[in-house]
Amino acid sequence: MRPLVGYIPIGTSLMALTFALVIVQRYRQRRSGPHLLWWAAGVLTFAAGTLTEASVTLFGWHPALFKAWYITGALLGGAPLAQGTVYLLCARRTANRLSVALVALIAAAALATVLSPINTALVEPYRLTGKVLGWQWVRVFSPFINTYAVVFLIGGAIVSAVRYSGRRETHHRFVGNVLIAVGALLPGIGGAATRLGYTEVLYVTEFLGLALIWAGYRWNVRAPVAAPAPVQAVPAA
Repeated sequence: MRPLVGYIPIGTSLMALTFALVIVQRYRQRRSGPHLLWWAAGVLTFAAGTLTEASVTLFGWHPALFKAWYITGALLGGAPLAQGTVYLLCARRTANRLSVALVALIAAAALATVLSPINTALVEPYRLTGKVLGWQWVRVFSPFINTYAVVFLIGGAIVSAVRYSGRRETHHRFVGNVLIAVGALLPGIGGAATRLGYTEVLYVTEFLGLALIWAGYRWNVRAPVAAPAPVQAVPAA
């Protein structure tokens, strides 16, 4: 029987696709910003992951769907979004080098996922879990990639929030980065629950997390509030 919570990824996918279009449109307007391209790629891979979740709910478990889900969700996860933040926080050369290392690691993990046999005895008709991988050592890649994402996506948002706090003209960015930090944390909690066998928790945290990240993005790009003009002293008569 299909659980009702299994239909949540359908809404998450539609939200992610719309959000990705918004980011691409901003990049086209600005004509610059590699961080925007990484963020758009991150939201699109997020959408790909939730689309596989929705497909399993609608059509049932299939090896190709499972492996696509594991690559786009467990391996990619928030890494592309985090890499966008790297381009904001680090020098361009450092960010480029980290990009090469990250892509190489994900590519190796994805190849191992594709080649791994499936333990069909552990397959559930409408549920996704990494326990069905015949090569369980493949799951070791995920914590390293997700830790990288946590450090730069959540850590970067916290650093930015602190940097923009205390000033009225940058208060909107403080709020935006707090929302992004919380939103990025939620799918990580869902991912940990998935490793324990509670995949449904991931569906809920993905939806709420993406909604908060989008809200944070909107706060960050909104027009700043002008600082109040200094009061001029009235000369004595």
